[in-house]
Amino acid sequence: MERTILSAALSTFLGVSTLSGLASVCPAPVPLAPSPKSEGGWQLLDPVTYENITLFPVVASFNQDTSPFLTLDEGLSTGDVIVSEQGATGLIRNRDPRYLGPPVPMPQYNTAASVNQLVLINRSKRPVLLLAGELVSGGKQDRIIAKDRIVAPGADPLPLDVFCVEHGRWTGSSSQFAASKTIVHPSVREKAAVDQEQTEVWSAVRGGTTAAAPPAAPKARMSKESITAAISTEARTEAYEKIYESRAVGVSIDSFVEELQRRFAKSVALNGERKMPVVGVIVAYGGEVAWSDIFASSDLFNHYWNKLLRSYAVEALARPTLREVASRDNAQEFLRRLNGREVQESEPGVYRWLEITEGKLTQIELDALQPRQLTLHRLLLRRTS
Repeated sequence: MERTILSAALSTFLGVSTLSGLASVCPAPVPLAPSPKSEGGWQLLDPVTYENITLFPVVASFNQDTSPFLTLDEGLSTGDVIVSEQGATGLIRNRDPRYLGPPVPMPQYNTAASVNQLVLINRSKRPVLLLAGELVSGGKQDRIIAKDRIVAPGADPLPLDVFCVEHGRWTGSSSQFAASKTIVHPSVREKAAVDQEQTEVWSAVRGGTTAAAPPAAPKARMSKESITAAISTEARTEAYEKIYESRAVGVSIDSFVEELQRRFAKSVALNGERKMPVVGVIVAYGGEVAWSDIFASSDLFNHYWNKLLRSYAVEALARPTLREVASRDNAQEFLRRLNGREVQESEPGVYRWLEITEGKLTQIELDALQPRQLTLHRLLLRRTS
């Protein structure tokens, strides 16, 4: 009797019922399709739309401590970081007025300058964070950083991979580079970070955008023709900053950025009661979600935000003026982790760089390995080619 009761209880627990001496298994319920899971406890705030661009602020359930890291702009501004042409020699003085030590000799890393390689020295006590697309101005040509990476403090002079965004000039009064507080717009960043081709980078600078226009799409406000005109009249060396700060492109980039900034700040303020730090943004042009930059902390996001916003605005002005608005569900897709081919690079004890490709999407992560493992920056983009 006890064995019969135990058997019946066990059958009920396993989803098995006994009927007429025959066991029948209850069919399992069909699971609902799961919604894309956020990778880092991220959530989206209400979208901010202006003209043909939509920004989805990304907030996090927690805020990481990124104070141990130094950004490139900060390091160049204080003189703690030196970026120079290869083959440069001489004494380098720290521009920080608090520095009372002697000038530091600049090592001769190579005998000749190179278009696609500079030399970086980190003299600070903190690791330096570099993002693909950050612009350094000076030397023989303005350049952009080729890949996200971290440079350890006290490291030997580093051969730094870069791309030129100033086609034509190869002279300069100084071999040193200064912070430009500029990051190139997504079409150029994509060619640097993903395609890794100098000719593609130049083409994206001249063309404004690499995104294909739909049939009969409205004309872009910053046309390829207006950029060409700016090059021929004001920036014969195709200097990135000169082209996109020029009035010859026919639009006011500053007013576009100011309006986007105002709307973004208002949206974030309205969600202030949630007390979740803003750590990134997802960007859509027309109805297409195209780009995202997410950081480990609100401090890092705030540091890069102004120049990132300007870069997104330049891309919007170079794309057709499509007024469709991207859906929140499509933006949510940019918070999930891709599942595809992976490529990794690393420097033991310093950083890991990971690229994942899934269809037209590419995800790039930069992990710091010291003082603890931490994803400092996550880029996800929809490739235009």
